[in-house]
Amino acid sequence: MRAQGVADPVNCRLRLSVASLVYFFDDIQPVAFAIGPVAVHWYGLMYLGGFLGGWWLGIHRLRQGRLPVSEQAFSDLAFYSMLGVIIGGRVWYMLSYVSPDWIWHDPLALFRVWDGGMSFHGGLMGVLVAGWWWSRRNTIHFFDTIDFVAPLVPIGLGLGRIGNFINGELWGKYTGGDWGVIYPRALESLGKSTAELHQMFLDGALNREARHPSELYEFLLEGVVMFVVLWLYSRKPRPRYAVSGLFALLYGVFRFAVEFVRLPDPQLGYLAFGWLTMGQLQSIPLIVIGLALLWMSRRAPTLPLAKAA
Repeated sequence: MRAQGVADPVNCRLRLSVASLVYFFDDIQPVAFAIGPVAVHWYGLMYLGGFLGGWWLGIHRLRQGRLPVSEQAFSDLAFYSMLGVIIGGRVWYMLSYVSPDWIWHDPLALFRVWDGGMSFHGGLMGVLVAGWWWSRRNTIHFFDTIDFVAPLVPIGLGLGRIGNFINGELWGKYTGGDWGVIYPRALESLGKSTAELHQMFLDGALNREARHPSELYEFLLEGVVMFVVLWLYSRKPRPRYAVSGLFALLYGVFRFAVEFVRLPDPQLGYLAFGWLTMGQLQSIPLIVIGLALLWMSRRAPTLPLAKAA
């Protein structure tokens, strides 16, 4: 049956067949708006939204007495964490997922974060370094700081995955069914323009190219589910290590699972056994660390609620 295409205001095309089978043509403009020669990308706005959302909710938790510091001190922590996410995430991605040739031939690629290419694991290490340094300056136990920050992180994780979807990157494997997302960037080998691909899509010629929207799966799991679980769990004071452990365990399990329907980075492929990806390899330590922290929390003290300084 011939599908009917409907375009929305942001260039997304939705295809619904008479049998209610759904295809989506991912052709969202990555530039949100421009100010003169400066283009503001949706990807960058997603990160900004994650930082602002985390800061706002952090202030809310601070006023509940979740951490005995002033709002200014927490704002400093938020700023250092933001730097840790950007620097750690970008550097780790470029070192782990990109051929090292960029170091000599295109060193400025390190700074083109709007093109995508941020590693959660590198960003996490950046946040941990920032949290350790801030905790020492404020004489706070390192894991009391991390337990406080952990429920705020899924906001940025979820919005970051929306940014990946808008960029049309990190797509999944073929669905093999009558549904999925058509990614124009995955069809560059056809040598067609986006307009030509869209017409082929409306004609039903690209149905076999429908892929799993793995970015949206990660948005739901790493963003929505993790936020709800961690936020509700941390509403009651928990023993030290517990919230951090739950965060590491949930992220490790969710990321490991989604990698089964997400294509590995083409420059790396599968690294072991014909199915293990870089994302899975880097998530296994998080699962182990999460379980260890949860076990340690069984005999750890609970930070009492106190008014912020």
